[in-house]
Amino acid sequence: MRTGRLEAFSDGVLAIIITIMVLSLQPPDGHELSDLIRSTGIGLLTYLLSFMYIGIYWNNHHHLFQLVDQVSGAVLWANLALLFFLSLLPFTTSWLDQSRFATTPVVVYGLNLLVAAVAYFVLQRAIMRRQGPDSPLRRAVGTDVKGKISPILYVAGILSALTIDRGGPVGVGIALACFVGVAVLWIVPDRRIVRVIDQVDDPA
Repeated sequence: MRTGRLEAFSDGVLAIIITIMVLSLQPPDGHELSDLIRSTGIGLLTYLLSFMYIGIYWNNHHHLFQLVDQVSGAVLWANLALLFFLSLLPFTTSWLDQSRFATTPVVVYGLNLLVAAVAYFVLQRAIMRRQGPDSPLRRAVGTDVKGKISPILYVAGILSALTIDRGGPVGVGIALACFVGVAVLWIVPDRRIVRVIDQVDDPA
């Protein structure tokens, strides 16, 4: 099976996820900048963070399938699992906003990010198995330092929110810093897959 339908479906789902998140933003109660900051400021920040994550996954997903010619049933299901966990982001983002960064919503948000990262890893492995020992994706991913650091930071953030200054701002602040740190880590351009794509397109 070619990848066209999978990519089109994934693009559509990610677009809907972003639309749902922006529609959940509440307009300010008043007409001044202070009203915007007071009533919608946190919502804009949580939306920005989740938008960054969706954008990162969309970008990486696009590059990932530049190295894929055919997909198997395992790849389809792994891709659906990734989309499922990403589709929960509007809910966990909204809870994070409405709770004003309470401990439990922060932990649930972190778990959402963690399981999405695991699902992306599983998708990569399913593609590598489909491609066999000479997998161009395996060559592109290499040691995958970013992929190994990310879940460590997610777990560190979740544990910080649960154990440090329980109910206070310190643990939650560390957790949010970890989540933002992962986003910043992946926003920095990663040329691994692009280099392999160039090699495949121009083997000379």
